[in-house]
Amino acid sequence: MTDLALYRNIGIFAHVDAGKTTTTERILKLTGKIHKTGEVHDGESTTDFMEQEAERGITIQSAATTCFWNNHRLNIIDTPGHVDFTVEVYRSLKVLDGGVGVFCGSGGVEPQSETNWRYANESEVSRIIFVNKLDRMGADFYRVVEQVKKVLAAKPLVMTLPIGIEDDFVGVVDLLSQKAYIWDDSGQPENYKVEEIPEELKEKAAKYREELVETAVEQDDDLMMAYMDGEEPSIEDLKRCIREGTRKLDFFPTYCGSAFKNKGIQLVLDAVVDYLPSPTEVDPQDLTDEEGQPTGKKAIVSADEPLRALAFKIMDDRYGALTFVRIYSGKLKKGDTILNSFTGKTERIGRMVEMHANERTELTEAQAGDIIAIIGMKNVQTGHTLCDPNHPCTLEAMVFPEPVISIAVSPKDKAGVEKMGLAIGKLVAEDPTFKVETDQDSGETILKGMGELHLDIKIDILKRTYGVELNVGKPQVAYRESITKAVEDSYTHKKQSGGSGQYGKIDYRIRPGEQNSGFTFTSTVVGGNVPKEFFPAIEKGFKSMMEEGPLAGFPLLDVEIELYDGGYHAVDSSAIAFEIAAKGAFRQSMPKAGVQLLEPIMKVDVFTPEANVGDVIGDLNRRRGMIKDQEPGATGVRIKADVPLAEMFGYIGHLRTITSGRGQFSMEFSHYLPCPQNVAEAVIEEVKAKKAADK
Repeated sequence: MTDLALYRNIGIFAHVDAGKTTTTERILKLTGKIHKTGEVHDGESTTDFMEQEAERGITIQSAATTCFWNNHRLNIIDTPGHVDFTVEVYRSLKVLDGGVGVFCGSGGVEPQSETNWRYANESEVSRIIFVNKLDRMGADFYRVVEQVKKVLAAKPLVMTLPIGIEDDFVGVVDLLSQKAYIWDDSGQPENYKVEEIPEELKEKAAKYREELVETAVEQDDDLMMAYMDGEEPSIEDLKRCIREGTRKLDFFPTYCGSAFKNKGIQLVLDAVVDYLPSPTEVDPQDLTDEEGQPTGKKAIVSADEPLRALAFKIMDDRYGALTFVRIYSGKLKKGDTILNSFTGKTERIGRMVEMHANERTELTEAQAGDIIAIIGMKNVQTGHTLCDPNHPCTLEAMVFPEPVISIAVSPKDKAGVEKMGLAIGKLVAEDPTFKVETDQDSGETILKGMGELHLDIKIDILKRTYGVELNVGKPQVAYRESITKAVEDSYTHKKQSGGSGQYGKIDYRIRPGEQNSGFTFTSTVVGGNVPKEFFPAIEKGFKSMMEEGPLAGFPLLDVEIELYDGGYHAVDSSAIAFEIAAKGAFRQSMPKAGVQLLEPIMKVDVFTPEANVGDVIGDLNRRRGMIKDQEPGATGVRIKADVPLAEMFGYIGHLRTITSGRGQFSMEFSHYLPCPQNVAEAVIEEVKAKKAADK
């Protein structure tokens, strides 16, 4: 079996268009995994293998591949950069031990880089930074390093400096070895010379090397004392300290280059091997019990432990369902029976494969540290733990954001109904942020997702991959309702119909809750007026009614309910009677609690040329946007604003018009805020009209 110390499970993540996929291509070429590099702009890159990815030049789903560098096995996941597909980044980071954050040399730290960086911080993933595209107009390595400090509040440890910039970018200075790597114009990654540092960079290189050494030796007290006494640490000692600091997230080794021009990638690969942790060096995952509560135990990464693995992605292809699995401990062999601790069911492992984008190599066994795919698993979903039936356990589950946009769809012909149901079922299994439900009143199928592009691509996949033609309604906003006033009330449910009756009396207070608190239920009943065993039924009754608010039928947010008194009957009271009482109480009291409509507010980040700033800000103000910040950059201005989602449909077309095609934007859900009165009235009218039409 392979030595786990030689494994590196890494992800490559960045903002859309910073060059992740191109960087992955170059890594695969350098490691001998592919012999011809495919370009994203030609639609021929290895990891962007979906038709939709090739056409749009973006990554939609993360792709896994394996390659080797300096006798180390690298399991690489290339993740999407577009905000609508952040779930792919999030779930990939959950199972990786290290990452390469790619930043554009001219764009710098862009909005999606911030989101991905935040996810990586939450998952405590060690990272190195690669500042790419230094051959681009407006590229500035030192500006990007400053942005990493300011915007991400991270500490970049500069390891290489660029030689030349934009069209004159020829290579990098390696501060550790104090040598210059200079590439020729052939574009071949192996055509480089190692030379002395150019005269004009010597002073700068000395300054940055001193910073590097000072930061690194802080990881080792003895080395630091020796260094302060004037003793220069060896390169081996420095590497050991940098590895330790990177693992503890104290700093992030920062490299530069141009993936497209094949310059600087070797040093990034060396850094992956030298500084990113192996599976055994990462803090083990917490184990949780069936309720999802931490047990205080850890999943130790070792091939000799019982099997523990996490299913982090489901993908449907022509061979059936593929379940991507990260094995944390133990071994997995073809024919083994494993337990899915979420469903409590066992499954037999049929075929296991190692993935290279959409190609595969059959495996007979895998071990701790491996990322593999299993074909044909029945009841496994994203986030489920697979384990040894004799040692059941649950790994920390994944939490996914709620969708903010929905559209109604229907098949164009009767024959498509069943086909559509099966196809949507497969897409829902693949993507936890894509939801489907049926409107009870109209019978329409409602698709919910993270943004217009997200749903657009799902409909495209349904059409092309599954041959389902759909009629698509206009996008709908996921409004919510909440209350503004506290209400104290009482409700009695009694029913007598021969034999034993039903009786439940509750006295309760309803109050607006803290923002994002959801639903909270407390009981302050004393003296046993309502026996404790009925509390769960009362809570269940109230909670079940939160799905449909009294204003327009949208789910309610942030409501506190306190049960403070009540009454019961020794014979006629039951859990069901109290549950019905709670539902009746909800219907009776909610309309008195000052219900208001809430709308989703998006965090919008717009990039525009300087000449169009006034037009863009004016347009965002017309869309009820709140401008938060403006940041001038080398090639334009970034405007940050909070804008209601309802006003953002079709924004990209409008932005391109006012910026002559040069503007870009990204947005993600931020929070809910009360709607202005006129907007709320219009939404409520629309809902009433739709309900009337459906009848």
